[in-house]
Amino acid sequence: MASGPMEQFKIDRDVDLFEIAGQTVSWTNSAFWMVMSVVLIIGFFALTLRGKLIPGRMQSLGELSYQFIADMVRDTVGPEAMRFMPFIFTLFFFILFANLIGMNPYAFTTTSHLAVTLAMATATILIVIIAGLWKNGLSWFKIFAPGGLPLVMYPIIVLIEVISFLARPITLAVRLFANMVAGHVMLKLFAIFAAYLVAQGGLTSLGAVVPVLGTIFIVALEFLVALLQAFVFAILTCVYLNDVYHVDH
Repeated sequence: MASGPMEQFKIDRDVDLFEIAGQTVSWTNSAFWMVMSVVLIIGFFALTLRGKLIPGRMQSLGELSYQFIADMVRDTVGPEAMRFMPFIFTLFFFILFANLIGMNPYAFTTTSHLAVTLAMATATILIVIIAGLWKNGLSWFKIFAPGGLPLVMYPIIVLIEVISFLARPITLAVRLFANMVAGHVMLKLFAIFAAYLVAQGGLTSLGAVVPVLGTIFIVALEFLVALLQAFVFAILTCVYLNDVYHVDH
């Protein structure tokens, strides 16, 4: 409890691997827990893919997970976007497992680092741009200039649309990063406060009941936030994919 609330986000360089252009590439605690997220996802779906005629609980959970993401893609973009289903499925479950792992007090929340969330957000926007140009050619740029407007309005509208598009990866990354950081900082602060009151002894220690109850409430809320943030990231990815298939919207 002696450490501050921000210490939990510190990246530790466990092993220096090699150098590239004078920069040391290291194996860090963040890298370890990202790998653990992937391993747990693979393990989870390995348990669900038994292929039994009458599915058990785990197989049903796996099928429901697939159906949930598939319905999200179809309802938000359309059946033509199902080719992006594996990408969105991977995004959702990687973020979900990373968030849930971070709820373990001895683990590390990889999604609490802007570098991680920005990498996923940038990959999402690059896929939208590449897929949009591949499918529509240069006419894809019509998304920045909606039809039917007075000619004098186009310079302003195009500027607004370009800025809005370029802001997408930033807002997508910051939303996830900020929510995870804020929740874990609050948990740490309540825990520190409770420990401080207990250390005082006497009647003062009875006051620790309040921050302890607050901690329990925030923990429950953080599990909900872990799920919601994975859903929000995935659904916004689907919304952005609309620009690939609906250029003239």
